Amino acid sequence: MKPLSASILLFSSCISLIAFAEDCPFTPNADCANGQFESIKLAGKDLRYINLSGADLRNADLRHTDLRGANLQGADLRHAKLTRANLEKTNLRGAKLDHANLQSTSAWAMFGQGASFKHAQLDGADLTFARLTQGKFENASFYAANLEMAWLTKADLVGANFEDANLQEAKFNNANLENAKFNGAIFRFATFQNTYMDGCDGCPHDWMIPKNYTD
Repeated sequence: MKPLSASILLFSSCISLIAFAEDCPFTPNADCANGQFESIKLAGKDLRYINLSGADLRNADLRHTDLRGANLQGADLRHAKLTRANLEKTNLRGAKLDHANLQSTSAWAMFGQGASFKHAQLDGADLTFARLTQGKFENASFYAANLEMAWLTKADLVGANFEDANLQEAKFNNANLENAKFNGAIFRFATFQNTYMDGCDGCPHDWMIPKNYTD
């Protein structure tokens, strides 16, 4: 059993590794990893290449914020406001963005592999070249979004809305599109190899695979 003084020292050391709002300058290239920034207001700020990996940004106001090249890997952005934010080449791998508002974001070549966007709003977003492999997009909305050449392989897209979206050359291989909506979407050169589409409205059902498919 560790002495009480040693336990207190260890606890103090752990606390010192956690950044709070007053500890982060919120400027380009700043290191604010693992910070506690719930409900923080950063609308319109220049946060290019900032390190916010593992940070708690639930309910944060990031509207019109420049997050190009930022590291948000593993960050918690549930219910965050990201309308018209610039997410070009932003690292969102493994991040949580459930119920977040990303309408009209510029997310060219964004890295979102394994991230969770359940019930998120991505209407009108530019996700050209975005890497969203194995992402979780249950009931997310991509209405009129641009996903040209985006990668959504092995993604969970159950109930997602892609109506009027640009899906040219997008990759949906091995994805689950059950009960999704694709009416009015542009499919030119998009691929749906081994994709499940039961109940999907507007999907190319002749490419559908059986319910008990395996990767």
